[in-house]
Amino acid sequence: MKEIKSRILKLKRLINEHNHNYYDLNKNIISDFEYDKLLEELIDLENKYPEFYDIESPSRRVGGGLSDKFDSDTHIFPMYSLDNTYSDEEIDSWHKRIVKTLDISDIEFCCELKYDGTSVNLLYENGKLIKGLTRGDGVQGDDITKNLKTINSIPLKLNSISFPKKFEIRGEIIILTESFKALNKNRELNGESLFMNPRNTASGSIKLLDSKEVARRPLECFLYSIVSNDLTINEHSNLLNLARDMGFKVPKYDKVVKSIDFVKEYIKYWNKERENLPFEIDGIVIKVNNIDYQKKLGFTSKFPRWAIAYKFKAENLVTKLNSISFNVGRTGAITPVANLEPVLISGSIVKRASLHSYDQMIKYKLRVNDSVFVEKGGEIIPKITGIDSNNRGLQEDEIVFPYLCPECDTTLQKHESEANYFCPNTIKCRPQAIGRIQHFVSRKAMNIDGFGDETIRLLYDKGLINDISDIYNLDYYRISKLEGFAQKSVDNLKKGIEDSKTKSFQKVLYGIGIRYVGESASKNIIRHINSIYDLIEMDLETLSAINEIGDKTANSIVSYFKDDLNKKILEKLYNVGLNLSKDEKFINTSNKLEGKKIIVSGVFKNYSRDELIKIIETNGGEIKSSVSSNTSFIIGGDKMGGAKKNKAQDLNIPIITEEDFNNLIS
Repeated sequence: MKEIKSRILKLKRLINEHNHNYYDLNKNIISDFEYDKLLEELIDLENKYPEFYDIESPSRRVGGGLSDKFDSDTHIFPMYSLDNTYSDEEIDSWHKRIVKTLDISDIEFCCELKYDGTSVNLLYENGKLIKGLTRGDGVQGDDITKNLKTINSIPLKLNSISFPKKFEIRGEIIILTESFKALNKNRELNGESLFMNPRNTASGSIKLLDSKEVARRPLECFLYSIVSNDLTINEHSNLLNLARDMGFKVPKYDKVVKSIDFVKEYIKYWNKERENLPFEIDGIVIKVNNIDYQKKLGFTSKFPRWAIAYKFKAENLVTKLNSISFNVGRTGAITPVANLEPVLISGSIVKRASLHSYDQMIKYKLRVNDSVFVEKGGEIIPKITGIDSNNRGLQEDEIVFPYLCPECDTTLQKHESEANYFCPNTIKCRPQAIGRIQHFVSRKAMNIDGFGDETIRLLYDKGLINDISDIYNLDYYRISKLEGFAQKSVDNLKKGIEDSKTKSFQKVLYGIGIRYVGESASKNIIRHINSIYDLIEMDLETLSAINEIGDKTANSIVSYFKDDLNKKILEKLYNVGLNLSKDEKFINTSNKLEGKKIIVSGVFKNYSRDELIKIIETNGGEIKSSVSSNTSFIIGGDKMGGAKKNKAQDLNIPIITEEDFNNLIS
């Protein structure tokens, strides 16, 4: 059972890392197929061993996180992801499940192209664009309304006389292939670095802070779904027609078919013809066309049961390996990167490819001048998938993994259970020191405004900041003399730093960047301690007994507090007033809410929303975002969401007041 728990924890960590890379950093380190296999394994293990399941599992999450650059807001209807499939057999299995659930065989399907861009959600009221959000985590998204209003294919006001009073319409921000080529040609003429591919460029563009720059990018928005309580149309294909009538751009490649065999023909046709499209696609989306059937089929925690995505296989080509460089990450992990002879794959020039770990590099026994197979995972980020044994660089020595850190010359270490070597010099190794500061100031940690990546690098290189404790002792006069720092920028930075001193103990614990202690793990730890000193005193056995804290994480925590430099940093943080213990009103925890699934909605007289959530979690309850038959009760305040209230009444879910809640936990 110990091995099972360890594997589940490893899968969660890997999937969370890949989610962050893909959704937040616009990087795809592994192929969609490999990602789906990891997720499939995690779901299978959680089903077999429910004692190791928890609400924070990535198997329940949709999409990525939220950016620290924008305000966030809640989708009226959750933005679910799509379950992926890669074979006809999996399509058949999905079809059989639908037929069995509906108990009918005569089912229409709407087949659509799966645009390779970045998802957005547009809210319209009375025919006017009110708000535009990114997918985010599926429940909340970043508010990028100002940027989306610069895109010509997104109507600010609808030109149809017939439309729902209030609705959300989902779409994909893309860049046409020819527009992307022209954009890069222009950048080349101006001596600017070239963009990697249309998808990454579109995703990065809509999150720029300067809307004028967004307007200069050739962005398009293709719409694919309308959701509303005011709809009377009962076919998805007719909803697409309604979207066209209202003035939205919906490419006319969708097709309604009456059998699963015709679905397969549609897939086969577009797998061959996709190269002739004016934009990139990475698969086909198949949906049950009848809306009533969709409602009956419903959703899992992540996917609609009435839709599925067929993903095309990634392109795989051969090129020459010129060299390997070794990068140092925030946690000290050493990642080998292959430098390649440039090769055109899926519309972009590939010069570098990921090897991920020491084990993968050793597996291939790579040599300079080897001919290697390169694949773009999800047709975005390339990786080496094999060696052409007939074209090896046999005259060259096998490339050896370094034993010293390429940044600080510290001897590298490797734990038996890990694939990567790492540099243990966490404080003075430049990429690690900068990475730890970036992590500390990030939105999910201390959320300090004015501390962008470039600012951190500049202050570090100028000797103004060496570790996270230096943030609270900055020389603002020296900063004001640096190029690009007007007094207003310095004042904003100073305010952001002062405001961060009120952040909770959990934010600080997550922010200090103990290896393997992510946001979820830090929340679990907080439930078992009252202060950082409790954590310092914990032994391996006590730590390992905490939910989601395996042996590896426990060892990492113990090692962290054995380091006198880390203790010194914590002492400095304490001295400047950071919270290294719980607020007294959250210390007296109980199990009164254990097993309860609770929603917090509205504005409250005596608590902020975050305070209520903390009280619920410290008393054993689980926070939920959407109403279902499993919801225990809703704590409703002023301005409670109407949709939540109506659904709760339909499902007979109790809605209690702030006073009721106080009585419940007192």
